[in-house]
Amino acid sequence: MAKVQIKVEEKLFAVEKTLLVRHSEYFRALFESGMRESTQDKLQIQGFTALGFLTMLRVLGGERPILNCEEILQAVECAAFLQVKALAKYLMNSINSDNCLVMFQAAATYGLLDLFHAAALFIRDIYSDFGDYLDCLPTDLVDYVESLLPSTFLAVGQHTPSFEFLEDYSRTICYLDEDANMWRTLGCLPEQASTFLAGVTTLDNKMYIVGGARGASKQVVDLSFCYDADSNSWSQFSSPQQLRYDISLIGHEGYLLAIGGEYNKISLNSVEKYNVSSGTWTFASDLPQPIAGAPCAKTMGRIFVCLWKPLDTTIIYEYESRKDMWLPIADLKRSQSYGHCMVAHRDDLYVMRNGPSDDFLHCIIECFNLSSQQWTALPGQYVNSKGALFTSVVRGDTVFTLNRMVTLIYSIEDKKWKPKKEKAGFPKGGSLHTFFLRLPKVT
Repeated sequence: MAKVQIKVEEKLFAVEKTLLVRHSEYFRALFESGMRESTQDKLQIQGFTALGFLTMLRVLGGERPILNCEEILQAVECAAFLQVKALAKYLMNSINSDNCLVMFQAAATYGLLDLFHAAALFIRDIYSDFGDYLDCLPTDLVDYVESLLPSTFLAVGQHTPSFEFLEDYSRTICYLDEDANMWRTLGCLPEQASTFLAGVTTLDNKMYIVGGARGASKQVVDLSFCYDADSNSWSQFSSPQQLRYDISLIGHEGYLLAIGGEYNKISLNSVEKYNVSSGTWTFASDLPQPIAGAPCAKTMGRIFVCLWKPLDTTIIYEYESRKDMWLPIADLKRSQSYGHCMVAHRDDLYVMRNGPSDDFLHCIIECFNLSSQQWTALPGQYVNSKGALFTSVVRGDTVFTLNRMVTLIYSIEDKKWKPKKEKAGFPKGGSLHTFFLRLPKVT
């Protein structure tokens, strides 16, 4: 393909023109302008650094570099000057507690509004952890962070629709009032909604329920529901083309991904994507094998699912959305290695499974690092009384787990889970769905 030489500072880069035109508004306008520069095969560009331009090229080339603060500053500058959305999105997916303040200030300086807002939301969620560190921010930036809603921990039990005249306590959605240390009722599920063997996830401050079943016969529910936390309202939307229950559901970049599941007690390997803006379902590439209730997780803009095969083998696949492919990235052979739950933190995936000798009161946690491609085992065993660790969700550097007795909260430090605090347990028994939403002031 035709290449152009781009000189930034004193360094020369040979880059495909099509790559620049496809990803950069600046270069698209330049090459289509008809000006003299549009036909030259060598250009000198000013306004950003060679390091920032190199970082952009690495990201556009498919790399996933871990950036230090200086690289972040220069990448933000480059993304803003050249108007490269792919680089800005990569930065958004890389926000963590170590770099969020740098991202926030840099995005404010260079006018990357989506990155600015995403970093502010992250800071709001871990606001109490910063202490005096926020004094380094200008007052107007602190005011913006404080104007945002923090994430709230919510849970809903396994509910199956019953007769309308029967009061069903399992229909309620509850949230944890962390200050008062008690669970409060947010509202009720729609009468026809089922969370029994349903896929439940969140996207853009909305909760989605897809699939599910009624009763012991597992009659599939053919309605899907969306709860909008901003307006405190429910709506219905179409169900997948292949009706299914016991599915895994994950939300990502304007889509819902319904993974596997069962229908008529037969496991499925089909996957469907729901476009939230158009309200349509389309089939994606099939899973490598049929699976129901597969653990899945999302981190750094990437989607992962945990499958298992005979002989105690767990395989983690990544869904490559641009290529619509499931790519195997790791496998693990352990006794009882099938994963009951998987959560993600930064570039680590944590897979939880039963302890030795079918010990359902404890679980073992294995960590797979996406950057080093290495497995490590977390020391010790973690209490799994009534499924606590099988409902884990992460906010910032904190893991929230839940059962009827206690809400166990861990901090993730050096790839270890350290007990942080205990809060009130959930007031109902049975399996749970847990998630975070930003709730307007609840009355």
